[in-house]
Amino acid sequence: MRATATAHRDFTIANIDNRLYGAFLEHLGRAVYSGIYEPDHPTADTNGMRRDVIDLVRALDIPVVRYPGGNFVSAYNWEDGIGPKAARPTRLDLAWHTSESNEVGIHEFADWCDSVGTKMMLAVNLGSRGLDAARNFVEYVNHPGGTYWSDLRKKNGRADPWNVKLWALGNEMDGPWQVGHKSAAEYGHLANETAKAVRAFDKSLELVVCGSSHADMVTYPDWEATVLDETYENIDYISLHMYFRNEEKNTANFLALSEKLDRYIGTVAGTINYVKAKKRSKKDVYISFDEWNVWYHSNNADRKVLGGDDGWPLAPPLLEDIYNFEDVLMVGCALNTFIRRSDVVKIAAIAQLVNVIAPIMTEKGGKAWKQTIYYPFYFASRYGRGTALNLAVKSPGYDCAHGDNVSYVDVSAVHNDADGTVAVFAVNRHASETIAFDLSLFGFATPRVLEHKVMTHPNLEAVNTAQRPDEVAPRDGSGAQVDGNSVTLALPPHSYQMIRLKV
Repeated sequence: MRATATAHRDFTIANIDNRLYGAFLEHLGRAVYSGIYEPDHPTADTNGMRRDVIDLVRALDIPVVRYPGGNFVSAYNWEDGIGPKAARPTRLDLAWHTSESNEVGIHEFADWCDSVGTKMMLAVNLGSRGLDAARNFVEYVNHPGGTYWSDLRKKNGRADPWNVKLWALGNEMDGPWQVGHKSAAEYGHLANETAKAVRAFDKSLELVVCGSSHADMVTYPDWEATVLDETYENIDYISLHMYFRNEEKNTANFLALSEKLDRYIGTVAGTINYVKAKKRSKKDVYISFDEWNVWYHSNNADRKVLGGDDGWPLAPPLLEDIYNFEDVLMVGCALNTFIRRSDVVKIAAIAQLVNVIAPIMTEKGGKAWKQTIYYPFYFASRYGRGTALNLAVKSPGYDCAHGDNVSYVDVSAVHNDADGTVAVFAVNRHASETIAFDLSLFGFATPRVLEHKVMTHPNLEAVNTAQRPDEVAPRDGSGAQVDGNSVTLALPPHSYQMIRLKV
């Protein structure tokens, strides 16, 4: 079986916004408490943050982290997380039926972001609160001084403003599960008024309005059309969320979910263009895909915790999916889709970062390790910076629930002109066939292989644990052949590969 792809230096999709490789942290389960923050941990720094986790996050080179939610933000009072820790209130979190100590708030999160080398994307509460709390939060975070909120920030230990530019106007407001759920018209009006208010403070802020929580919502895509009609001239991005599930244990269907993802993006891109044309606008609005990942492994465990008799526990284990090798392939396909759609998807955030549906897991008081999905995200984040190339791909395919003639070879390529490289990310969806893959490069100097990594495993269910952290890990590839402007390599069944070429 054979597949081919042709790339030309001048046939491009878009310059990739580095924020395509963002992440998400919510006050949910053990994401924050015993995830990034554990003052009694042997590796804890002076702020109580786990250095072992910091090291793993820094290696991912994440440009932006969305915070503090998520469903959590829709009943969150940001003021609870400032001032002396001993004076901060413990609140009930209605989203996840847990308690929130507020030991970590904006100051602690901002310091953690500095330690891992990332920027903040902050969400405001448009569920139980609204415009006034949002504008006060923006002033607290971004104003230099001389006002009540900025001087309070100084009193709380931060002299200089953080100058956060990226703000999310609520979370999943289309969802009936959301505290303060609204209709599209209600939310669109509130989001637009909030956007106008914070733009009156700083017109350079980048604002993200809520799109659909997933592509199966009954209000999709009317929600996008209505919300954009209300907000178009005052916002910059519309958010989309999608999680990939495989409860029926059908690998072929599971790995084709990226086709559904692609259609979802395409439909919303078309809706953006429709509203732009309707308004005769010159403004462009893009997509912030700020929640995505595989999520289904932990569902039964979550039901036991949330339905138990423990009352309102503090930081219980929730959404702790243990990822397997099969998930590596799905995450690789999702990242390839974002690269190929980088003309409209400018921001994305893997959800989440630590413990909660995350590439990094920790033991309380113990080890931290890389989950299987850490690796495709690492390779894309590290080497998927630059310009997405518009590949002409020919591959055999298969029919399944999510599409007909789904390509067995899912591939993307990124040209980094600064360092003279092309990075290729390829997934073989075939269960039993090795596919000979030929990549032809035009407009480049003769390619030379710089780095080649392969991920395979005989057991799709194989996982990494604290005891066996490298059970699923990349190995050096071999056998890539360069002949003139062509590169040929073998793609084993159910495999992920990254190859970097000097061009």
